[in-house]
Formats: sequence, structure tokens, C-alpha cells
Amino acid sequence: MSRQTERTSSAPARDGIDERRAQWAAELPDVDTRGMAILGRARWITLTARPPIEAIFKAHGLDSGEADVLFSLLRSGPPYRLRPTELFRSLMISSGGLTDRLNRLTKAGLIRRTAAEGDGRSLPVELTEEGIRRAEEAFRENMAVEAAMLEGLTEDEQAQLADLLRKLALTITATRQFG
Repeated sequence: MSRQTERTSSAPARDGIDERRAQWAAELPDVDTRGMAILGRARWITLTARPPIEAIFKAHGLDSGEADVLFSLLRSGPPYRLRPTELFRSLMISSGGLTDRLNRLTKAGLIRRTAAEGDGRSLPVELTEEGIRRAEEAFRENMAVEAAMLEGLTEDEQAQLADLLRKLALTITATRQFG
């Protein structure tokens, strides 16, 4: 029997979230815990997936925040340069948090700051050759690890899950009434 047939022919395995929901159902049967079934699992997945991903960044001399900056610059395409305001908006962090990251990356020789043409006040952030190399290597390794984490799902299941998560993310973003 193939792994796909096995998965569809038997009931899904229970996990810790199922156990917690059962406990809550017994203790507070009037409380709807469907959010826990999705958001609780999303949190668990994130917490479980982060250590191997962060180990990749560490192997390249980076932390998660620094990798985010390098990846943002790399995906922007040649000349791999963005204004600091473009960076902190895309990373959704404070300008102070970005400054700390930029200082560390500059010291490491992975980015440089040069005056923009015609505007001496603006100092765009640009990847160095070493920054390009390190960002690309770390990103390739990161994506390989994430792909391996998804091997338990078929390509169709991965696409369906991605679509549903996108819909959920857009819904949460649009309402922003939760806190």
C-alpha cells in the first residue's frame, strides 16, 4: 500500500492538540476550541521548525533577523540594493531594529551603505559579493530543509494547505480586530 493510500484510508493520527481539545471539551464543553486545532498547530509547527532553520543560519554566521535582511536584498534582484525604509517595511520591524541588524551585517562585510545618486542623505543598503554568496547558500539550505519537512504531504495537499493558510492570513490581516 502506498503512503498516500495509507494516509487516506485510515483515520488521522491524534496529536497533542487533539488531546488538549479533548481535555478542554471535558472541562469546559461550551468553549469552541476549533481555533486551537488550527492556530495551536500552526504555533507548534513554527516552534518545532525554527531550530533546524536557525541552525542553518548559525552555520552561515547569521541570526534569523540578519538572514531576513540578506534574503530581502537578494530577492530584490540586481543590484541587490534597497533603501532602509523599503527594508524595514518589508521586514515589518522598527527602524531601530533594522539599524542594529545593518550595523552587524556591515561589520561582517555582508552589506555596504553608499550614498544614493543625487541624494547624499539616503544610504541604500547593498549586498557585497560575500553577502550575495552567503545569502544564496543559506537560502538554498533553508528551502531544502523546509521541503523535507513537507514530505509527509503530497504536492496537491501542500498546494491546498498553502491556499488555505493564505486565505486565513488575509482574513486575519483584514480584520485586525483581535488584540
